[in-house]
Amino acid sequence: GLRDVFWRAFHEILDDRVTLIAAGVTFYLLLALFPALAALVSLYGLVADPVTISEHLRELAILLPPGAFDLLADQIKALVEKRESTLGITFFVGLAIALWSTHSGTLAIFDAMNVAYEEREKRSLVRLNLIGLCFTLCAMVFAVVMVALIGVLPVMLSYLWLDQFKENMALFLRWPLLLFVVAVAVTLVYRFGPSRAPARVRWMTWGAGLTTFAWAVMSVGFSFYLDHFANYNATYGTLGALIGFLVWIWLSVVILIVGAELNAELEHQTAKDTTTGPPLPMGARGAYVADTLGETVS
Repeated sequence: GLRDVFWRAFHEILDDRVTLIAAGVTFYLLLALFPALAALVSLYGLVADPVTISEHLRELAILLPPGAFDLLADQIKALVEKRESTLGITFFVGLAIALWSTHSGTLAIFDAMNVAYEEREKRSLVRLNLIGLCFTLCAMVFAVVMVALIGVLPVMLSYLWLDQFKENMALFLRWPLLLFVVAVAVTLVYRFGPSRAPARVRWMTWGAGLTTFAWAVMSVGFSFYLDHFANYNATYGTLGALIGFLVWIWLSVVILIVGAELNAELEHQTAKDTTTGPPLPMGARGAYVADTLGETVS
């Protein structure tokens, strides 16, 4: 039962060296961060004034470590000042370069998913990069929509003449909506990340739900911890904010991989075909955890 699942997941987390894998993914995500911001600013400029993006992102600062938002805001300001304002060739070339540079972080996440699901990369280089680019572009569009929603909603509500209770409820509902979008994004990572026959949605929901909840708690808790107990600036000086941001990314990736490990072991627990399409016998399903049964606790 669930005891077997959690026992195997715990040992897989140790055997797969999840914390070390997450550190490697964090490195690639950091390299991809500033190209991602460039792509985000370019796409955001298509739907709103890019000068306001920092103000809208400030609503999300509660989820980031202290000082991390200022790092991002400074970079965004520099990008906005040199942004190509017209939809010419330069704009699209710059956007394409930013997306290509960003997708290395996406591929690093895909590698981590292969580790969690006990898979080897079987997709061709062209297909893998196309999936990575499409996934990166979709992630950017998701980010633009959510930043616009979180930041623009308070301004929109001020014109609707709602009473205070309704306005507060609408503002509060932004956060459950944000968590829902995060859960959908995590599910898509579990769906497209590993090189295997895709699992049915029901076999990804437990890990996605756990990841979303744990990430939200970790983000708020880590910010509180840095605010009240730890002082990275005293240890690392001017690099304190960057170190805090790196640790936050690392913890986020650890949680993402742990959710994938849980999903994998849930599939490993049943002899039923957990993959999409017509039911197939074990050994012919195209996914290691669907083609084999996990060990039981002795």
